[in-house]
Amino acid sequence: MSVLKDLQPKEVWEYFSEICQVPRPSKKEEKIIAYLTDFGKKHKLDTQKDSAGNVIIRKPATKGFENKKSVVLQSHMDMVCEKNSETQHDFLEDPIQPVIHGDWVSAKGTTLGADDGIGIAAQLAILASNNIEHPDIECLFTVDEETGLTGAFALDPNIIKSNILINLDSEDEGELFIGCAGGIDTLATFDFRTRPIPSKSLAFKVEIKGLRGGHSGDDIDKGYGNSNKILNRFLWNATKLFNIRINKFEGGNLRNAIPREAYAILTVKGKYLIPFETYYSNFCKTVFKEFKGVEPKLLFDLNKTEIPRFVMRMKDQQDLLNAIYGCPNGATAMSNDLPDLVETSTNLASVKYFEGNTIEVVTSQRSSIATSIRDIADMVASVFALGNARIQHTDGYPGWQPNKDSEILKISEDSYERLFGKKPIVRAIHAGLECGLFLEKYPKMDMISFGPTLKNVHSPDEKIHIGTVDKFWQHLLDVIKNIPQN
Repeated sequence: MSVLKDLQPKEVWEYFSEICQVPRPSKKEEKIIAYLTDFGKKHKLDTQKDSAGNVIIRKPATKGFENKKSVVLQSHMDMVCEKNSETQHDFLEDPIQPVIHGDWVSAKGTTLGADDGIGIAAQLAILASNNIEHPDIECLFTVDEETGLTGAFALDPNIIKSNILINLDSEDEGELFIGCAGGIDTLATFDFRTRPIPSKSLAFKVEIKGLRGGHSGDDIDKGYGNSNKILNRFLWNATKLFNIRINKFEGGNLRNAIPREAYAILTVKGKYLIPFETYYSNFCKTVFKEFKGVEPKLLFDLNKTEIPRFVMRMKDQQDLLNAIYGCPNGATAMSNDLPDLVETSTNLASVKYFEGNTIEVVTSQRSSIATSIRDIADMVASVFALGNARIQHTDGYPGWQPNKDSEILKISEDSYERLFGKKPIVRAIHAGLECGLFLEKYPKMDMISFGPTLKNVHSPDEKIHIGTVDKFWQHLLDVIKNIPQN
């Protein structure tokens, strides 16, 4: 029996439990697509899969609601697949294992996938119900939101008939989102030449782990540690002090996650061993002090290892370390229009070594101002260009400009205040939602986004607050019940 079986609302948690059994990494959504299409057929609902893999399931209005405006309920199928280094888990085959800790549900050593599994579960619960009042509903489930917004980009501009869309991919109960940031990725590729290991050298593996990580939009202003930046700082100074030589540098994983772990293989001449170890010890103390209270699980490790086959040429090593050190990271501007909203940011997401003597650095830029996206991306690119890297930008995705005169916003505000006796917070979000792309394809679409409270998404510490799921569910049902007449 599922550990979630006694949670309320029962129907939502039951579907969420089922979804946890279905592997659904980004770009590998075949199993969840099959699950959703089978669900639609089982319930004899109009079910469609487009060429990108997006699934649309339509349900006619309940009696008395036939003349109301139709509405799209939207979530994304894929999940961020992050795990602790010691956790054995195959995201292509193994189910997520939910656990309950007090008022929260999390997973055993992995991301939970409540982003956006809980949105999917709410949609399915509505589609399966015989007693929920609603107008004509189109449930849209998109693919590959987390790593490329592929499904939203590929969505046919004629496939959706409704002009109201409720996005179920937000993470703060009691808040209504009416805007989001746009973004772009900047990739820097370093080609390096190799050199023999200097004589009388010792080899070490230095690791950083235990950082919070988190969402590179929602959490970028919280001061969390970036494993790539911290490790690079150590290597940059050790190069100056002890002429260390680097064999390998790797850290981070996903473009939209703040990196939690990083490691390097390096060599140092034996004559520097004692001062090098002293420097390592002092560096750890310094970083622990700087991140005190923010990164309570931060860990450093330094262990001797086998002598590698080669090290990087010193000039190439310096280019790499200088570029990563100089690359901006974190929030770079706050909004002048909306209080406490990050306007522009950049995340140094991953450093990956590839056979053939290349290292690829992936960074992700976001802004609620279109011109600022390009500006911060060019700033990052210029730093890496100074390090003689090859630069590539992705196509990027648009932001979603707030509309304070939105009809669905007014309905959602009134509903929340009527249900819970207080006004919801209305704001924009620094994370990227698919809404900007939907608005490009459907210029008349009236949109809002809301959901239950999630914390630490895009990391193995992801968790969802149980009580807010029930409030989210009540709110969603009341909003669709109060959709106006055509």
